[in-house]
Amino acid sequence: MRVEFGVLGAVVAWNGAGDPLPLKGPRHRAVLARLVVAHRRVVPVNQLVADLWDEPPGDAVGTVRTFVGGLRRAIEPERPPRTPPRLLVTEGPGYALRVPKDDVDAWRFEQVMDALGGAGPAQVAERLAEALGWWRGPAFADFGDEHWLRAERSRLTELRLHAVERRAEARIALGDAAGAVPDLDAHVAAHPWREEAWRLLALALYRSARQADALSVLRRARAMLREHLGVDPGPRLRRLEEDILRHADRLDPDTGSTVDQVWARAAAAYEGSLASRARTRLESTAGLMRDLAVTGGGGLESARQHRVAAVAAAEQLGDPELTARVIGVYDVPAIWTRSDDPEQARWLVGAAERTLRLLPSGGHDASRCRLLATIAVESRGSLPADGPVSGVAARSLRAARQAEEIARRLDDASLLAFALNGTFMQTFRRAGLAARRDAIGAELVALSERHQLVRYEVLGHLVRVQARSALSDLAGADRHAAAADALAARHDLPLVSVFTTWYRALRLAMTGPPGAALAAYEEAAGCLHGAGMPGLRKGLLPLALLSVRLRHGEPADVDREADWGPYESWVRPVLLVGEGRDEEAGAALRAIGPPPRDLMSEAMWCLVARAGVAVGDRAVMARARTELAPAASEQGGAGSGLITLGPVADHLDMLAAALA
Repeated sequence: MRVEFGVLGAVVAWNGAGDPLPLKGPRHRAVLARLVVAHRRVVPVNQLVADLWDEPPGDAVGTVRTFVGGLRRAIEPERPPRTPPRLLVTEGPGYALRVPKDDVDAWRFEQVMDALGGAGPAQVAERLAEALGWWRGPAFADFGDEHWLRAERSRLTELRLHAVERRAEARIALGDAAGAVPDLDAHVAAHPWREEAWRLLALALYRSARQADALSVLRRARAMLREHLGVDPGPRLRRLEEDILRHADRLDPDTGSTVDQVWARAAAAYEGSLASRARTRLESTAGLMRDLAVTGGGGLESARQHRVAAVAAAEQLGDPELTARVIGVYDVPAIWTRSDDPEQARWLVGAAERTLRLLPSGGHDASRCRLLATIAVESRGSLPADGPVSGVAARSLRAARQAEEIARRLDDASLLAFALNGTFMQTFRRAGLAARRDAIGAELVALSERHQLVRYEVLGHLVRVQARSALSDLAGADRHAAAADALAARHDLPLVSVFTTWYRALRLAMTGPPGAALAAYEEAAGCLHGAGMPGLRKGLLPLALLSVRLRHGEPADVDREADWGPYESWVRPVLLVGEGRDEEAGAALRAIGPPPRDLMSEAMWCLVARAGVAVGDRAVMARARTELAPAASEQGGAGSGLITLGPVADHLDMLAAALA
């Protein structure tokens, strides 16, 4: 069960349905607040005692543990007895709140602010309108001037004031200066020491054709600053007053914001036309999120969040046909086999399966196809690493086959493209299937060219980049990377360059000197910052650097603080071997299971093979040979389009020699 925590106002917690959880008394909430302030770090019990009491009672440590126990029962009421807590954990000498950043409103607010970067006015206004709505009052409103809270409360308050001003600035840039005036007026009255607030209010008034009022505001600002703070207005305020007096051209909205103004006005008109039509609004929202997802960065993250909200709202209306449409309209092409948000993906798969069961029998074939394709795509990475296919993995394979069958029977190009995406995601049951994925990519390209399905045409090219890399056809991979880049430039699809840039680093790793490859990977890693794809980014750069060094027989020479992300278990034995700690490497090899069956599985098996040979573990070597044998003609790991550890045949020869 998901639990959300709120500190932008009184300290509260809600369950997944949005109902408040019973946090008991003020001391319980104080413990929770203190752990939120720690930002997922451990707070020792003794520190909690010192923070909660000026004069601690005799059994203060035991009392704190009682508070923690009460909090755990409140936020995880369904946790079975004697099972470890998932959210409020014990670690070393104290406790930590280990929840996703999205599940604490203050942390989520910070993420929004950090992600804005160079976003345009339309996106800034939209994101901050939502984020400012999370504030229910002053931060940690039900606590006084506790010493442990002062810095955090002050920081969050400053962040909120900055958000208010940045949103107002965006609204002014979008041509809504008059609409920004009332909020800025109230903001200035509440925080008269903020020069930026005065500047924005004066600018908004001027752009609303209220020059006299704008000059009056600037005079009030000067008087307030001199009287209460003993300072003169800063250079930005002084320059604005001069510009207003001479009607400087630069005060007029710049032509660069014209597009944003058109978008904002069109969006407002569109929103107004749908105001009372809940079902239409839900479908429209899902469609907008589909378009937003391909913008990358904050757009991709927002699309994921709003998509779930739209599906949940549709389910609450009790109309399975509507829910099917809301789920199915989000046919965003997916190339990477590891979900950015596995918990959200599982929820979406569950929603699609529920909706399939509720759809009336007979008809609705297109809706069924989209639901089945959604299950296949969102279940990426669900194939078991070992053992028979069962449970959700079996359902996902079946969903992919059924979606493709329905789409072909209906002869619907867009449905077939979506279904083929699901089929692609389920082609990792064993190594050596690059040729199969290449055929899927070729069909996607041909189908999309005939029916102007640009995004799926890009997907087809990227699939073929991966597959041709695995099959050592770099000339073919080059052609498909260039085609993907050309389509992305023509249709404004910024995420495509992430994959083509990484492919070109991989190409250099396969053909060039190690130094150049290492530099190319460092440069490619920059594309991932702010791209909104944590499932791809986490652990990738250190793995890429390691792959280059291993291929060239160089020492691993890794950063000991590197975050290996999901690859850590299979990298660790290789690193231990490199440090001469063969016994520990052998123990680490025996402790890990097989890697997930995805685009990185062959690379992970190559690592296992290397470590197995180094420590002489015959069972591990035999298993690695069996797993890698079907890919004997491929480049190990190059099917990812990101990294390679060299020809699989070389690893098989190495294993054969060691086993002999």
